[in-house]
Order: sequence, then structure tokens, then C-alpha cells
Amino acid sequence: MTIMLVAIALVTFGLYGSSFAFHDGGAARCEGCHTMHNSLNNTTFNQGNAAKWNGTQFQAGPYLLQGDTASEVCLNCHGVGTGSSSYHVSTEGVVATSTIGNGALPNQYTPGGDFSWIKTTVNSIGGTWGHSIIAPTFGYNQDPRLVTSPGGSFPANQLGCQSCHNPHGSTRRDSAGAQTTPDVTAGGTYDPIIASGSTGTIPAAGEAVGAYRILGGDGYAPRNSGVTFNANPPYAVAPSSYNRTDTAPGGQTRVAYGSGMSEWCGNCHTGLVEDAYVSGVAGHTHPAANAAKLTATIAANYNAYVKTGDLTGTSANSYNNLVPYEEGTTDIATLVGHAGSSNASLAGPSTASNVQCLSCHRVHASAFASMTRYGVDSLVTDEVGAFEPRSGFNADGQKAAYYGRGDSTNGAFFGDAQRALCNKCHVKD
Repeated sequence: MTIMLVAIALVTFGLYGSSFAFHDGGAARCEGCHTMHNSLNNTTFNQGNAAKWNGTQFQAGPYLLQGDTASEVCLNCHGVGTGSSSYHVSTEGVVATSTIGNGALPNQYTPGGDFSWIKTTVNSIGGTWGHSIIAPTFGYNQDPRLVTSPGGSFPANQLGCQSCHNPHGSTRRDSAGAQTTPDVTAGGTYDPIIASGSTGTIPAAGEAVGAYRILGGDGYAPRNSGVTFNANPPYAVAPSSYNRTDTAPGGQTRVAYGSGMSEWCGNCHTGLVEDAYVSGVAGHTHPAANAAKLTATIAANYNAYVKTGDLTGTSANSYNNLVPYEEGTTDIATLVGHAGSSNASLAGPSTASNVQCLSCHRVHASAFASMTRYGVDSLVTDEVGAFEPRSGFNADGQKAAYYGRGDSTNGAFFGDAQRALCNKCHVKD
């Protein structure tokens, strides 16, 4: 009996420690985010005979939340933590080797980027480093330079984690790959969510998995935003372990993007989604959409370009996660074969691939203006492949910004006098 109880405890805590066990792709445990009475003696999430939120019994935030804003509720778990936990996305100063501007470097290296870059970057150089979520308790406030989302109408004073992620996780992917959001007010039946939809699980008939990263789907309307989504989440697969530098053993981490990312971003940034560009014609933005296919020349450039001065890459080894793309597919099994956090596929694009918003930007935040994945300085390294202090960064800051790449001991990632990685597709250096 004792052995059985220990085994159950190990399984329980082991699952709780995984990146998706709490949400499990859909509506999570209600008491993790809400508190009915904020009562003492509730030890489900708090040990030590204490109120679950703010220390005041019988008082909760709006909507019975365990915080004053939705983002604060999310950051209760996803905020500052020790070690390298995949679900932590705001970690300034936890383990810092150097200080930058008004804070310490993040110690998390998730593909989406650590929100704390918003606070640690030297703000005097201008630009925005990320989605300015509103969570005052954690030091996040509205970006005073924005009224609405660029290219859209989402109000900046309502931006939070719930603006993109549906905390109740109602959008799901079924065994045939279709994404749906059941109308629970209309009666009938629907396939239950049995697992996360982020890591490539293909459900059995009659079951479903959650949407990628529990993103809001068609019909999702973040509260008080005045915006209703009309595009479903993208088809994408992330490795189950992804919070790591790109110089860790096994090489760079690859999230395999299939299709739909830009269209989903267009729920809030409609005016920035462009599927074509005609050279010399005014009024366009950079193409980023399912239909924005790479030309044969661009695909060949990507596959050949390794770094400034080096065009020896091949289609089998050219992938660079600082310049990702969509593969033009909704087939999850194909994406599973390419995603990885150690020895991931390095296969490059073809003319079936397309540019997407995340080809240039990180989702949460980055060290660079406009939350880009890489700086747009004309040079990012000196003549021997080591980072120079620039844009307010010292060498440690530059290295952290590029997820461990590019100092003199890892110069293989960048060439001498390396130019910006726009050249991965355009080769103008």
C-alpha cells in the first residue's frame, strides 16, 4: 500500500511539473486561477494555512481571480521562478551574469521570449521590445506610446495574457486535424480535450487536443477589447523541452510551424498581414501569410546562407531558428518530424514554405526593438566574431539576446563583421 501511494505521488508531482499538465490543453483546474472565498486552510495550491491571494481572507480580484488583473493570475505561476522551468516567461534577475539598463538579464530562453526584456532593455534607444501586458504587481504596465495594436484596434489598456491565450481553452483539434470551438450554449456533443495540442499529439477518433498554446480561436472575444477573432490558432508543434540556449548540447531548438500563424496574428494586427509584394509599388508591408510563398530564389538564398561571407549551406542543414518560416502544411505528423530541442531537423525551406510574422518577431518579447528576433544593426560582431557593445548592450547582453550565440567561443554562428540576418533570405551583405 505504501509503495502504491508513493508511486501515485511521484506520478502526480511529475505531471504537475511538466509544461502542460495544469492546463492539459483545455480548461485548467478552476481553483488555480479563481478563488471562491479566498479562505484560509485551503491547501490545494497554498501550503501553510494562508489565504490563496493577497493575504486578505474573503477578498479576491475581479471575476474572483487570484489577482487584480488576468495577467497577474497567469504570472502567479508563469512569472519569476528559480531554475530553467519551461513555463516561466518573466524571470529578470533570477540568475544574472550582467546587468543591462535598469535590470538584470533574463535567465529563460523560451522560443517566445522572456517578457522581462521589456524591463531590462535600455529604453532610451526607442522602440518596443514586446507585448506590454498589464500586470502592475509584476512591474508590467501599458506602453504609453500605444493606444491600439499596430495595424489593428485592440486597446492597449486591455492587453494581457488572456488577450492571446484563452484561459478556458475551448478551441480544439480533432483526430482529422480540424480545429473547432464548440458552442456550449447550443447543446449537442463535442470531442473532449484529452491532452495539450502544442507538442504534436494526434488524438484518437472521438477525442481532441487543445489548440496550439491554448490560443484563442475563431469567435474568441477577449473581455473589454471590442475584438472578436476570426482566425483559428496556427498549426505548429513545439518540442516538449524548449527552454534552453542554442549553444546547449544538441544544438538549436526548433518549433515547427506549419501554417496559419500570420492569419492568427491578424486577429489583432489586421493591417500588417500581407500575402504579396510588388517591387517598387508603395503601400505594402513585408509579406507574411500562408500565401506569401518563398520564391525559388529566396528559398535558395536561405538554404545557402550560413553567415556573412559563407554561402556553403545546403537544404539539409540550413535551418536557423532566428529566421523560422512556415512549412505550408497542416499535417501534424510532418511537423513532429521536424520539431526538436536536441538534434532537431535542420532541413531548410522550399517553395512550399512561406514567410510568417514569427520569421522576424518573437511572440512575447525580445532584446530588440519591435520585438524582433535579431538586431538590425549593420554589424552585430566585430572583426573576430565577438559581440561589440552596441544599442545599450554589453557583450553579455548581446549573447543573451541571441540565446547564447555569437561570442568569440561560439563564433561559428556568426561571421566576421556579421550583418543583420535579413540576409538569410535576401543576401545583400
